[in-house]
Amino acid sequence: AKDCRTVAFPAISTGVYRYPKDQATQIAVGTVSAFIGQSIVPETVIFCCFDEPTAELYQRVVAALGRM
Repeated sequence: AKDCRTVAFPAISTGVYRYPKDQATQIAVGTVSAFIGQSIVPETVIFCCFDEPTAELYQRVVAALGRM
């Protein structure tokens, strides 16, 4: 929807399918960062993490971009 102000992304395939978490995080955060730079929406992006180590990884990558 055009007026969607919040979007959430899960860390897809990083559990059972064992896609490398560091690579998935870089791709997800980098893609969202590039999109946000070109758009006024969404206002809020939530990265859904299934465990604390993954959440900490996302926090480090987001912080490195200066978008915490």
